[in-house]
Amino acid sequence: MDGLSSKGEKLNMRTPMPATELLLTPGEVAGMFRVDPKTVTRWARDGKLTSIRTLGGHRRYREAEVRALLTGLRQAEPRRVA
Repeated sequence: MDGLSSKGEKLNMRTPMPATELLLTPGEVAGMFRVDPKTVTRWARDGKLTSIRTLGGHRRYREAEVRALLTGLRQAEPRRVA
C-alpha cells in the first residue's frame, strides 16, 4: 500500500475510521475467546491480532478481525466423535 486511499487521499494515523466499524476492548475479546485480557494484549504485541490505540493509550480491536480469527480457530479444531 502506498499510503493513499481508494480516492487518492493520503492516509495517516489520524485518518478517521468508518463510523460503522465496531471496536472491542481487551476484556470483550477475552470473553469471546475465554482467555485473560492480558493474553489478548500479548496476541496484539506478538502480531496475531491488530490493535488500535485510543487517544488515552488503550487498546481496541476491530470486531470483524476478532470474529474472523475466532471462526478460523473453531474451524481448525479437531472434530470430536461421540
